[in-house]
Amino acid sequence: MAEIVRMPKLSDTMTEGVVAEWHKKVGDNIESGELLAEIETDKATMEFESFQEGVLLHIGVEKGQNAPVDSILAILGEKGEDIQELLKDETAPKEEKESQKEEKLVAKAEPLKETPVESPPIIETSSNSNNSFPPAESISNSGSKASPLAKKLAEERGINLKFVNGTGTDGRIVKRDIDNFQGKSSITGQESFIDESVSPMRKVIAQRLAESKFSAPHFYLTVSINMDNAIESRKAINNAISPSKISFNDFVVKAAAVSLKDYPKVNASWHGDFIRYNNHVHIGVAVAVDEGLLVPVVRFANEKSLTNIGEEIKTFAIKAKDKKLQPEEWEGNTFTISNLGMFGIDEFTAIVNPPDACILAVGGIQQVPIVKNGEIVPGNIMKVTLSCDHRVVDGAVGSAFINSFKNYLENPVLLLGKDSI
Repeated sequence: MAEIVRMPKLSDTMTEGVVAEWHKKVGDNIESGELLAEIETDKATMEFESFQEGVLLHIGVEKGQNAPVDSILAILGEKGEDIQELLKDETAPKEEKESQKEEKLVAKAEPLKETPVESPPIIETSSNSNNSFPPAESISNSGSKASPLAKKLAEERGINLKFVNGTGTDGRIVKRDIDNFQGKSSITGQESFIDESVSPMRKVIAQRLAESKFSAPHFYLTVSINMDNAIESRKAINNAISPSKISFNDFVVKAAAVSLKDYPKVNASWHGDFIRYNNHVHIGVAVAVDEGLLVPVVRFANEKSLTNIGEEIKTFAIKAKDKKLQPEEWEGNTFTISNLGMFGIDEFTAIVNPPDACILAVGGIQQVPIVKNGEIVPGNIMKVTLSCDHRVVDGAVGSAFINSFKNYLENPVLLLGKDSI
């Protein structure tokens, strides 16, 4: 008996999927556990194996098309089996609903009253006009007081002579008036646009962030961090571990992870009837991809070294761009970091990434004058902003956390003493 293979829900946020590739065609025999298709979700492209076996009788979603979760992806059954009734059963409720809706609209519609319409007056034109009128926006310079050359130039340049002041005899428009004219021209640019279908990833980003912004009361805390010591420490570490390298982002992740252990009330999430305080520290690191944003998770980040954190983030970034991230690599974050410093951004605020209670927005390092020991000297300053869900985190708790974070980056030796490099 024919069975329907439905569009699977491959992630907790997936509402629809796009068929990136079919590995079987209609008429092929399918074994249970055999690769059937590749499905692009809101976060990655994943292989989908069949849980049924039989002959592929019908493909419900062609390559490149999208369909909601639980819709017909394919139908498997015995060779030559009639599936029309099965398809009819799936589509009938929708068709009946549309039919009923149309019947109601027809029943409610009132007959149109016939209203006499007066015929417009007939305008006789000469045979030379081809019975047509010039467009409303066309330029007519006939009858203008202008020299033949001026008229010709005006037509070539799209200039309406009624806007040109003549400087010739008796106000006649001459060539120099056209050359000097800088007024209104009938030539206008053409408006255009491109409509692009919203990808599943972009839909989920829009939905989740809109829900967060309008349901979670945000407040923001910004501090300026002197990165002079961090710069020197990074230089020394990279010299010691060459050819490997660590980035400032690795310092940021490590400092945030250690600070979360110091202030666990920030490492929390809102669940309606209760607040969850996490004992483990899983840092979500925002990675930009073509379709939007992915947030792979560095698990137990407080227990990892700077080099381990750096290598893990690099691997995640490559997999994210290739759409090869797996669900276990993007789920379970307890805190999120978004770093736009590498894009030349000084500072910004980010929207809390549910279910986290906070997100840290990191700007770039800027050379600015600072006061040190009573003197104005050049300094390397990085601004960070902590966005907090006020249902979970209060101002005092958020302030304590972000100042702890600042202290670790301004005194990186404290970081290096905590499972270090």
